[in-house]
Amino acid sequence: MEQFQIDQMLEEKGFIDEPIDPKIKLTEEINRLKKEKNAVILSHFYVEGELQDIADYVGDSLGLAQAAAKTDADMIVFVGVHFMAETAKIINPGKKVILPDLKASCSLAESAPAEAFAEFKAKYPEHKVITYVNATAALKTMSDIVCTSANAKKIVESFPEDEKLIFAPDKNLGNYINSITGRNMVLWDGACMVHEQYSLEKIIELMDKYPEAEFIAHPECEKPVLLLAKHIGSTTSLLNYVKSSTAEKFIVATESGILHQMKKECPDKIFIPAPSVDSTCECNDCTYMKLNSLQKLYVCLKHEQPEVTLPTEVIEKARLPIQRMLDISK
Repeated sequence: MEQFQIDQMLEEKGFIDEPIDPKIKLTEEINRLKKEKNAVILSHFYVEGELQDIADYVGDSLGLAQAAAKTDADMIVFVGVHFMAETAKIINPGKKVILPDLKASCSLAESAPAEAFAEFKAKYPEHKVITYVNATAALKTMSDIVCTSANAKKIVESFPEDEKLIFAPDKNLGNYINSITGRNMVLWDGACMVHEQYSLEKIIELMDKYPEAEFIAHPECEKPVLLLAKHIGSTTSLLNYVKSSTAEKFIVATESGILHQMKKECPDKIFIPAPSVDSTCECNDCTYMKLNSLQKLYVCLKHEQPEVTLPTEVIEKARLPIQRMLDISK
């Protein structure tokens, strides 16, 4: 395939749409290419199970950032969404970072355009900025520190109690952290389309139907949903909770990809995805995460495209707040 054809596909589709010989065993070829190119595959909990299983590391945003910081591979293949690949590039400016589909974006990151946030920030000149990792590299350049759902409380509490703070872009996570820390952070009005679409009414119906089940939720969910939860935490926290709980059945309010790991870790337990407001869906999937596929991963590794690149000045400005987070999270 000619380079101009690849460039055109990346511009139009976001991935290389190359026919694949049905005789090819994709898993074997991906592992061969990975070894040949000294690449590491990092995968988020929210992608399809077969992609989680082929990864060298699978985890939440904090774990993935830490894994990216530690790797000695020449190339990082990020099976997730664009802001995650950007974070890996910021941490490793000298490494090639590739993503199976450039259009694997994030509704939460998109909810905070850099120019609009710059205007918002200017209204609070005395405030420090804590930016949730689910944000663009441009937003991170305007931040004092980055956080994830796994360490947000710890990051917030690293500031003096009287410090004036802005938290962006997730208002639901920010509200939750305010409630458990007693802070009064100024919140950007952003949210994740997956975690905002849970149906409170349907969750209550499920809890009535399965009274023995424990309801657990990600802090990106809205407050009325969180008030029902037995446990609130990041994807890793939710996974650890179901492993340690004596309950045998759980209703889970976060992207359904995590159920793959939960079933692997606890094969004798039952996991029920919390329903969305869409009556045609029994779960709540991130359409961006689901743009990743085994076929795209194979072609991505084969051509080492699409590559995630950033201007040097963006990398330099965004790296400091990410490094501060990694240092505090050791």
